Amino acid sequence: MKRESIYNQFKKLKQESSKAFAVLIDPDNVDEKAIAKMAELCNEARVDYVFMGGSLVVTDHLDDCIMAFKKESDIPVVLFPGSPAQLSRHADALLYLSLISGRNPELLIGQHVVSAPAVKASGLEVIATGYMVIDGGVPTTVSYMSHALPIPADKPDIALCTAMAGEMLGKHIIYMDAGSGAQHPVSETMIGKVARGTNIPLIVGGGIRDAEKAYRNCKAGADVIVVGNAFEKDPMLIKDIAAAVKSVTVTS
Repeated sequence: MKRESIYNQFKKLKQESSKAFAVLIDPDNVDEKAIAKMAELCNEARVDYVFMGGSLVVTDHLDDCIMAFKKESDIPVVLFPGSPAQLSRHADALLYLSLISGRNPELLIGQHVVSAPAVKASGLEVIATGYMVIDGGVPTTVSYMSHALPIPADKPDIALCTAMAGEMLGKHIIYMDAGSGAQHPVSETMIGKVARGTNIPLIVGGGIRDAEKAYRNCKAGADVIVVGNAFEKDPMLIKDIAAAVKSVTVTS
């Protein structure tokens, strides 16, 4: 049976007030053995998605990482690229990120123009993503590489208006990210405003280090929670955070 598109899965989460958990894997930080172990943990925890990518990806084994993971797991692999050119036909979908929170034209549309023929030819499911970098309290790789100021953490109205603009410009989903290694994750206040003010799926990541924060972010309105760096120190957190996300019930 053909799997439902990733985008339709995201839309269903929003429509049904369900929650999903994605594990972010940076190809630069893993080898085949680590990938196999991560797949085992993700399978046991019933993780919904694996996001694969990073701001740099200085190694050239993205394909190898995805194939190694798929050898051990049926969990969908979604590309979360540092640039639109980071492609692999072995993935299930691509988050085609446009940095709508910044004013760098290269990350808003420039790189996409260059990468469009390769993306089109890849055959991947392409999900137009309004990417918003939120100030996490410390400089992060994504803020440095983007040459763009993040949205201030205490300005939820700016985040809301940015997300609304992204939705009206035709983005399929919004992704709010405090960045890997963020000191402060995106606040529930900001998440709630954006979730209530838009009608497209909301993904939130960056700085989430424990199950309680993941739970609160879901209750605030995030449809998908993404965690990456925290697992490098304690891989067993995957089970705790997965359980917390699955336990969320939303009342209208």
